[in-house]
Amino acid sequence: MNFFEEINNSSLNGVALKNLYTKRSIVSYFAKNGNATIADLAKVFSLSTPKVNSVLAELMEDGIVKEYGKVDTAGGRRPTIYGLEANSCFFIGVDVKQDYVNLGISDLQSNLQKTQYNLAYELKNDQQSLEQLCQLIEEFVKQSKVPKNKILGLCLNLTGRINHRTGYSYSFFNFQEEPLSNVLESRLGMKVYLENDSRAMAVGEFNFGSVKDEQNVLFINLDHGIGMGVMIDGAIYYGKSGFAGEFGHLPVYNNEIICHCGKKGCLETEAAGWALVRKFQEKIQAGSSSILEGNAEDVKLEDIIQAAKNDDNLAIELIGEVGSHLGRGIALLINIFNPELIILGGQIASAGDYLKLPLKMAWNKYSLSVVNSDTLLKTSHLGDAAGLLGACLIVRNKVLEIE
Repeated sequence: MNFFEEINNSSLNGVALKNLYTKRSIVSYFAKNGNATIADLAKVFSLSTPKVNSVLAELMEDGIVKEYGKVDTAGGRRPTIYGLEANSCFFIGVDVKQDYVNLGISDLQSNLQKTQYNLAYELKNDQQSLEQLCQLIEEFVKQSKVPKNKILGLCLNLTGRINHRTGYSYSFFNFQEEPLSNVLESRLGMKVYLENDSRAMAVGEFNFGSVKDEQNVLFINLDHGIGMGVMIDGAIYYGKSGFAGEFGHLPVYNNEIICHCGKKGCLETEAAGWALVRKFQEKIQAGSSSILEGNAEDVKLEDIIQAAKNDDNLAIELIGEVGSHLGRGIALLINIFNPELIILGGQIASAGDYLKLPLKMAWNKYSLSVVNSDTLLKTSHLGDAAGLLGACLIVRNKVLEIE
């Protein structure tokens, strides 16, 4: 029985279970810290040299670990350095947006081996939309030419309320009694995990993007809706049921606009992508001019952002208005969390200074100066890759139990 069969075997006990725990620990160490010598591992895990040597031999036989040459030393025998065999297994990330899907497959060292961005797809809460999503995933796996037995799992990012522990989605594809993760496992024939899209993007950004040494960071996903991922003391914060980060549903307005959550006055009603599209269409109907006025009824969020980049005054004005609303909301977060860094991601963040300047003005106006003076603001440079990298890392860490 190889390592991957062992981690899926719930009947292991005694010495075999203890040995599996040691293997997991060493694989986890390599994943988080990189290559190491036998002496390094023996010291970290308080194991004897023969024991580490034996475990490494088993992992090498299973193709998970390999030798990476000798370490240069001042004198004496040069020790061998060991590390993960990247192509021993793979993990799939699926990042579902409102109008398209991004897919990626990563190796054991979190390198994206193949990606497909902006595959046409319309997210709806019905069986047809779910079936179409499964077909896109199956076609991607087929095109990747990675043997299916080497794919250890998949993480699906969805907008809305997701319980990552139970595998239930409460916003989309929630028309069956069993967890969506179980439904997808039966349909796709592989282990499936669910994650909120904003939180998965945050995981990608925290591990591969703008975060350096910061330990307390907020990632804000500005798309059709508004989501957030929170990192406290270097770890993702989920909350009791995994729903933490519903920033877009702060009840900050006394308006009569019904949010997608069913309530009134949410931040999203004035500052989300769908609100920006609504405001744009209302302005055109009221007589405002724009380079997009000929197709205002069919205008999309990305159209408005591109129009702003092409110096369209109406688009610039409305993005600035959204930025002011966001800045006021973010001021609340600054006063509560006192974060080191705030990262803006998602489609609206690509508007650049048209968004950031009014946002920062409102941020300074409404947050405490003694608190906001220590908070940096950055824009994600990973873009859509953040969600894929986050999803692949999440499924890898769950399968291998890497904290």
